[in-house]
Amino acid sequence: MLNNLSVKNIFFIDIETVSQSPDFNQLDQELQQLWEIKSGYFRKEDQAPADVYQRAAIYAEFGKIICISIGRIIEDDEGMKFRVKSFYGDDEKDILTEFANLLNRQKHTSILCAHNGKEFDFPYLSRRMLINGVEIPELLNNAGKKPWETNFLDTMELWKFGDYKNYTSLRLLAAVFNIPTPKDDIDGSMVGQVYWLDQDLERIRTYCEKDVITVAQILLKFKGKPLIEVEKVERV
Repeated sequence: MLNNLSVKNIFFIDIETVSQSPDFNQLDQELQQLWEIKSGYFRKEDQAPADVYQRAAIYAEFGKIICISIGRIIEDDEGMKFRVKSFYGDDEKDILTEFANLLNRQKHTSILCAHNGKEFDFPYLSRRMLINGVEIPELLNNAGKKPWETNFLDTMELWKFGDYKNYTSLRLLAAVFNIPTPKDDIDGSMVGQVYWLDQDLERIRTYCEKDVITVAQILLKFKGKPLIEVEKVERV
């Protein structure tokens, strides 16, 4: 599987997002009204808009990016190693600008890979760049491109083999492929709390980087290659 795909051209990414404010009541009145409309599609009858505001993080119109991690597999005489870097903080525009600058320095043949990236990471990044006035890098910009002209690779899409009925989480794929993952990191649903209440960006960065490494390991499994050893992971 994917025998003709060279891992040296692939950049693995993951993003962490939170709601734009720590509490629904801190939104301005118009956004409160718009969230009431948006959340009406999934709220239960006994739930108020404020009750489901934690879900705002997954919508680019109501959330923001606080961390982007990007990694790459390096192959040399000593074997494979993985180099990962993160852009994170409270200033979303700075995060997106630094990430965009990195992508603009890459070759046009480079590929972006994420788990569920086509449905979440890639469009979310592009939308938040537009909102923040950051020019979308050519590598990320799929406007006007045909599906086969984009530089996107999605491990969840690859796993579906054309079956669009089910969502398969990164955690589940790691488990079925017996890919070792740390048991002490936070759950995705906890990111908002860790950011707004604990104010622990370092913990979120670590969690994001671990997900990037797992995506790379899954792709290696798809290609029938050995996993990257833990001691071969470099953080820059």
